[in-house]
Amino acid sequence: MKRFWVALVLLALIGVSFTAATISVSPAHAAACFSSFTNKTTADGLGDIVVNGVYAVGSNVYAATNGGLSISTDGGATFTNKTTTNGLGNNVVHGVYAAGSTVYAATDGGLSISADGGATFANKTTRDGLGSNNVLGVYAAGSAVYAATFDGLSISTNGGATFTNKTTVDGLGNNVAHGVYAAGSTVYAATDGGLSISADGGATFANKTTADGLGNNVVRGVYAAGSTVYAATNGGLSISADGGATFANKTTADGLGNNVVRGVYAAGSTVHAATNGGLSNSADCPSSATASSASSGTPGIFLAVNPALVGTSVTGAPIYCGAEGIQPNSAYTLSVQSVTNSALTRTVLDRGTVNSQGNLDERVWLGALNPGSYKIVMTGIHASGSQLVLTNYITVDATGSIGSVSAESQQPFLN
Repeated sequence: MKRFWVALVLLALIGVSFTAATISVSPAHAAACFSSFTNKTTADGLGDIVVNGVYAVGSNVYAATNGGLSISTDGGATFTNKTTTNGLGNNVVHGVYAAGSTVYAATDGGLSISADGGATFANKTTRDGLGSNNVLGVYAAGSAVYAATFDGLSISTNGGATFTNKTTVDGLGNNVAHGVYAAGSTVYAATDGGLSISADGGATFANKTTADGLGNNVVRGVYAAGSTVYAATNGGLSISADGGATFANKTTADGLGNNVVRGVYAAGSTVHAATNGGLSNSADCPSSATASSASSGTPGIFLAVNPALVGTSVTGAPIYCGAEGIQPNSAYTLSVQSVTNSALTRTVLDRGTVNSQGNLDERVWLGALNPGSYKIVMTGIHASGSQLVLTNYITVDATGSIGSVSAESQQPFLN
């Protein structure tokens, strides 16, 4: 099987003493740890093999297809299809987003909004301020709704009741906007002329193209998590680790169903790519582990820095962190701090909560670091309530490359 990264994983546990040992990852953990893709088609209930967009939350997966909105409640194993019979503006669905029981479907006949989990839909059109009735993508955050249309990016601040439209006059790469994502005041618009990024809530945009590493200037979908930006292009899935400044591209050589990628979503270490060859899913994590206990399956946290990264740029270097069976819904933090210059502020790379089973699978990428030594620290809460801490050390040389990766050490607290 093809793997994007192979890493050294470390486990922190609670106990009076511990012994270093090499173990296999538990079956449940290993099941999600192969960076290959499995494909879903109409045989699994999709409305059409052409999947234009995808979104997932928990075990619910929403696939926007050329034959309707296909909804799975079992993690993508099987789908049921929604069409104009259920109120969609058109059966050609280009994009989808969901928040709670509200589902937004971008169709060729308007923006269809459901308040009952996708059972029924009401439709919004140009009469409500959309740039075009051909809606190619959608995203919502609170009362803000962003609709990517064939004639601009339409933004609503009142839950989709009315919209105002943004075009190339405002800096978009092209008026044809295929997809949109927003995080705070940062808005990403996938256009026919590149990935347009706004830092002021959509007032103005700066554009990224193949010159910045995109697989193609036709960008059909976009998603971002922290400094990681995923762009679905006509030439592959382009991934940025520096907030969209530069991109690296993934293609069929990496297991994608087709190089035409129409939509993308990431949840933890799992990336869902909607392609012209089906829905491709990837989960990248290690195939073996080094642990602080000779017994596998012991509750704890995991931290991975790949020793094979030595000699490569620290910018964009992947770090894997996770947890198994720790305190349910408890907080975790991943941070980096200079050892060479302790006066520098500790930078949080990732933080959040583990799921209701106390499990977590996350991958983040390092940004640029000045030459020196750094500690990468993962913290979590054991089921007993005690703090779990893991630390890896790396050095960065004068060229900005990783010089070394050290073994894990446990410590009682962060500086």
